[in-house]
Amino acid sequence: MERNLKNVLVISFGFLLLFTAYSGLQSLQSSLNAEEGLGVASLSVLFAALTLSSMFLPPIIIKKLGCKWTIVISMCGYVAYSLGNFYASWYTLIPASVILGTGGAPLWSAKCTYLTIAGTLYAEKAGKNAKDIINQYFGVFFLVFQTSGVWGNLISALILDQSSNKVEITEEDLKCCGAFNCLTGTTNSTESARPSNSLIYTLVGIYTACGVLAVLLVTIFLDQIQSDQVETEKEKLEAPSFWSTFLATFRHLKDKRQCLLIPLTMYSGFEQAFLTGDYSKVYMTCALGIQYVGYMMICFAGVNSLCSLLFGKISQFTGRKLLFALAAALNTGCIITLLLWKPHPKQLAVFFVIPALWGVSDAVWQTQTNAIYGILFEKNKEAAFANYRLWESVGFVIAFAYSNLLQAYVKMYILLSVLVLSMVTYGAVEYLEAKSSPRTPTAAKKENGKSPSQETHM
Repeated sequence: MERNLKNVLVISFGFLLLFTAYSGLQSLQSSLNAEEGLGVASLSVLFAALTLSSMFLPPIIIKKLGCKWTIVISMCGYVAYSLGNFYASWYTLIPASVILGTGGAPLWSAKCTYLTIAGTLYAEKAGKNAKDIINQYFGVFFLVFQTSGVWGNLISALILDQSSNKVEITEEDLKCCGAFNCLTGTTNSTESARPSNSLIYTLVGIYTACGVLAVLLVTIFLDQIQSDQVETEKEKLEAPSFWSTFLATFRHLKDKRQCLLIPLTMYSGFEQAFLTGDYSKVYMTCALGIQYVGYMMICFAGVNSLCSLLFGKISQFTGRKLLFALAAALNTGCIITLLLWKPHPKQLAVFFVIPALWGVSDAVWQTQTNAIYGILFEKNKEAAFANYRLWESVGFVIAFAYSNLLQAYVKMYILLSVLVLSMVTYGAVEYLEAKSSPRTPTAAKKENGKSPSQETHM
């Protein structure tokens, strides 16, 4: 267990360092690089590249390199994105976004595959339920990983708080904030107050160093998982064709359950994109100033991290259906509140309550959606997790693509519609699983005490 736990912690802290940089930069793109919509455009391109990468690369790269080296090489793309932010322009940030997006899908697929295999191997040796161990591994990972938002945004908040470009917010400025925000071309003074170049260089320099440390940590300390070698030997004997591997992601769509999970997976992209691209700009930056974005994201990430561990533990007692219902209710309540609320600096607490509640629901979307993919598609892990990243990325691409074209209230109606659809299709998946699972007296007993079909894991 000690060696397995060490590997889980190495991956977790490697991702923590890597996404300390990326999460901080992503949260600031819509505000920091607002000119001509460069920041949001770069995120849209990034997730478009991630979408294409999800279609083709993960199964091929993981099978060729193994999980460890796939993670290492993919991490280098995130470092390139940090470097692209030193001098943000269409000629630097867009290519860097393509590089990051290309490596993003193999990175996450390799991580999910590694943790699932490690959990399964340990469960076999220890005589424990594999779903419970995988649950715990994903719970530990997301506990550590989600704090990256805290550290990344704390760095940005502390550095940008030193900016000398702060402005007074007038009632006229506040008219462009909230659900009925002004579109591009009519910006208020808080949106146009960009920090000095020296502060930006300091911030990006720290983020780049974090990315380099992440690459070194995984390269030196992560073990190449044993199952990788076993599967590689089997594949050499079976000699699958290139096209068979290449199209594994598409072939997985033949599974009806995978198709029904698409709206839920896309919603994960929609809701994250809304918080980082829209809420941070038309509520936080608009009404309070860019220096508050970091503090807002710290609130979101801190709650998200704690709830990720909590849900990873209690899911075996509550079942995933109850957790999904909780997340849907919280997101719906937040969206309705944002539609009705007119942001004002005097209502400071509200600015942080909403991302805190959003963090609770996002913890469910991240942990339980990963859990479903790992449990339902155990025999096709690489292709399944590639589909997860593919459809989540599609959600990001769509949300960022229309970010500068629609007012916030329209985007919230779209978000609410996707949420309703995702809950309907998710319910269909649960129905199909319940219908197809044979129930012996023993199985029924296990199910009531957390059977694999009801458990949720990270």
